[in-house]
Amino acid sequence: MPPTHEVFNQATPLGDYAAADDPALVEGLRREGAEWAEPEVREVGDAAGSERVRAWGESANAYPPVLRTHDRYGHRIDEIDYQPAYHVLMDQAVEHGLHAAPWADERPGAHVARAAKFFLWSQAESGHGCPLSMTYAVVPALRHAPALAEQYEPLLTSRSYDFGLRAPLGKRGLIAGMSMTEKQGGSDVRANTTRAVPTSEGHYLLTGHKWFTSAPMSDFFLTLAQAPEGLSCFLVPQVLPDGSRNALLVQRLKDKLGNHSNASAELEYDGAVAHLVGEPGRGVPTIIEMVNCTRLDCVIGSASGMRAALTHALHHAEHRAAFGRTLVDQPLMRNVLADLALESEAATTLMTRLAGAMDRSVRGDEAEMAFRRLGVAVGKFWVTKRQPVHAAEALECLGGNGYVEESGMPRLFRDSPLNSIWEGSGNVAALDVLRAMGRNPESLEAFLGEVGTASGTDDRFDAALKRLHQTLGDLDEAQYRARSVVELMALTLQASLLLRHAPTPVAEAFTRSRLGGEWGGVFGTLPRGVDTALILDRARPRR
Repeated sequence: MPPTHEVFNQATPLGDYAAADDPALVEGLRREGAEWAEPEVREVGDAAGSERVRAWGESANAYPPVLRTHDRYGHRIDEIDYQPAYHVLMDQAVEHGLHAAPWADERPGAHVARAAKFFLWSQAESGHGCPLSMTYAVVPALRHAPALAEQYEPLLTSRSYDFGLRAPLGKRGLIAGMSMTEKQGGSDVRANTTRAVPTSEGHYLLTGHKWFTSAPMSDFFLTLAQAPEGLSCFLVPQVLPDGSRNALLVQRLKDKLGNHSNASAELEYDGAVAHLVGEPGRGVPTIIEMVNCTRLDCVIGSASGMRAALTHALHHAEHRAAFGRTLVDQPLMRNVLADLALESEAATTLMTRLAGAMDRSVRGDEAEMAFRRLGVAVGKFWVTKRQPVHAAEALECLGGNGYVEESGMPRLFRDSPLNSIWEGSGNVAALDVLRAMGRNPESLEAFLGEVGTASGTDDRFDAALKRLHQTLGDLDEAQYRARSVVELMALTLQASLLLRHAPTPVAEAFTRSRLGGEWGGVFGTLPRGVDTALILDRARPRR
């Protein structure tokens, strides 16, 4: 072969690595009461870090779902064909309990264990995480209808993935979806026009058009519609008990920026049979139970995406040389990588804390309920906002190689904006924080109590905490300033967690850069004196 075709100074394939060998994750798992789950978490991490599972993710995205509205004979079927690897990913995820399994697990820390596994598994492929998340989140909302919950919950928590449109109560396991958004309303769900007409049989008939329905092959959906008493929440099955199809028509699939493995559709209800969940006219408070859980998963998913991007960037930098040294040994590249690692560790640490709050909340801890209400909203705004810029910088660490599909980085970049849009975009999330503080003052008290635990450990943090109290005491033009208020809340919360739980060099690097003003507008502007060696060693993928 001619010497021009000799391959040298290219990074080796990433290969198999132990994704769960992540200090920030393991420390959080133990700290939040799920140390008993560490063996299973490591098992999921070994699979998620394997070439085999990453290949499944590549295939599921290379061949997106295809809508079949009719069968060969002309019958309307409204079915969606997925690449087989999608089903393999779903099967493995359900078997490991990444969906609703924690709701049937009495052990303290069950929701933390599930969060850790979701974080790891999503690093290989994030699109199928959407139906897993909705299945997890539907349970607390469904409990507002005890009779329905008694029938459906055992199948939602089952560890059997039973794909296919059949009568739900005859299946081995169920996947749930959520269908709220309409084209005229977007996040303003109270503007929904879908009508719900009660029948003498005790159910309702729904007529309307939903603009975004993710995972449209789910066994049933929770949806909002206007009943005579006002906006209400309903369970809409795909298949009726007699095996006939409900009147749900898939109009088209969305051609999305990313999230290609997962179908999203426009769905038409044409007199679809539906069952009331919760009180009539109380649809938003009912379905918000589901939304709060999926917002937690938005934080977990974005933290996961950051960790995946960082892993690829670090591996490349350790195996590629420039100007006589490997990239990871070049001072400026070390600054960039350490900055990315710092952002990733802060996101992971916050994610595990919020998962712990979730776990203790469902077990009746009122203080954790109050903290979770505000903490999840703050985390959802901030961590999901940080992922796209993090993904872009990590991609750039690979140079032109990162811009090529085979690297996996373009998929991570395309997927990165989704969690900030899903379940309320940035403005909605920021305004929800203001709403929570106004309606639930105990949540602000709990939040400030959590943040203030680190008082006196770092001068920069103490100054930022003082600014936060001043900011929260002066909320003139609060809506106009909402993003800056929530940003400061998020940074002080992350700093507090790192100061209490991370190695001192990590916490100091965070407070100096994010709170102390020793930071620029892009990654790679950490100040002098930061212990990049320790930060990068904690982040390095291990075999």
